[in-house]
Amino acid sequence: MTMARVTKTVTLSLPPKMDKKISALMKKEGRTRSELLREALRRYMEEQEWKETLRYGRMRAKEKGITEDQVEDIVDAYRK
Repeated sequence: MTMARVTKTVTLSLPPKMDKKISALMKKEGRTRSELLREALRRYMEEQEWKETLRYGRMRAKEKGITEDQVEDIVDAYRK
């Protein structure tokens, strides 16, 4: 019985300087290239999700006439 792969292999082009830095990190941290690149992509995706959340929050606050200075007071009042 064969098990299905839980990862997908992709090909990635990198500038030589970046590849050299990745190789140095691999050696320093004892991690594989895949581990380092997965972590970098995971962090990038999380950052993009936060940016989208902030964009949405700013848009909704603007629609309701809430200024950035008021947000902390509103959150504090909600938590009480």
